[in-house]
Amino acid sequence: MTTNSERPGGRSRLMLALVVIGVALVLAIAATTYFALNRNNGGAGESTHESVTLPPGTVTIHDFPGVSTTPEATTAQPTPAAPALTQQALWPFADTAAAAAWQQSYRDGGHQPWHLDSGAVALNFTQGYLGYTDIDKVVLNTTKGEESWVTVGFDNPNGVAVPAAVLHLVRLSAGDDAPWEIVGTDDRTLTLTMPQYGTKVNSPLAVGGHITGVDESLRVQVRQLDKEQPVGAIPGIPAGGENNPWSASVPFTATCPGTLTVAVATGGHSTAVERFAITGVHC
Repeated sequence: MTTNSERPGGRSRLMLALVVIGVALVLAIAATTYFALNRNNGGAGESTHESVTLPPGTVTIHDFPGVSTTPEATTAQPTPAAPALTQQALWPFADTAAAAAWQQSYRDGGHQPWHLDSGAVALNFTQGYLGYTDIDKVVLNTTKGEESWVTVGFDNPNGVAVPAAVLHLVRLSAGDDAPWEIVGTDDRTLTLTMPQYGTKVNSPLAVGGHITGVDESLRVQVRQLDKEQPVGAIPGIPAGGENNPWSASVPFTATCPGTLTVAVATGGHSTAVERFAITGVHC
């Protein structure tokens, strides 16, 4: 008789354990596959955020991981600063603030566009401010950056242009529409070296320089921007020769502190004014 070594019910319990283990393995494999698929889908750039319909014309940035939704701070571009003026502002503006005020009026309504033409500024200064009406043409205009040298003059009886002075101008204020400003002259055969450019002066004003010419008669005037007439003048200063010195004393009455334009002129051969020179000082 054969004897069975297993206890009753042992085979059933073994089968049940095998089934439980099998189910657990299946569930573990399914869970592993699920999470792997989710990771793969996330790596493809798929957003988990709900879709939002925006009004037409609205622009937005989706907040994907690693992308900032905060707009970058923008730095406002500063308005170009007016260049530092190392010369004397003589005409037509007293300073950069006055030039900037004209700029605004020009931008608003095109006021006095001739301020943007260095040749027109030079002639207006010569004829309108100094009163040299015989000087009526631009002989040469050389502009380099923010500076311009305008040769003004007249036609002699033969119709030949004669230079009378080389006016030096600079851009006053900042921007493409900065106006031109008279700051002095580049002197040649008639010079005005006293008083020294940019110095402080008192009345009476000692003036002087050098001249090359024959039988010249010099006239000196002192101008201030807000005055219609010269604040000082002296005519009939005899001069001539080859680079000979000349000098005079000019009393003046001006509003001080303030900037003054000192001008010397000669003429009388072809026209009343044939040559002139200026300098800028302050009181």
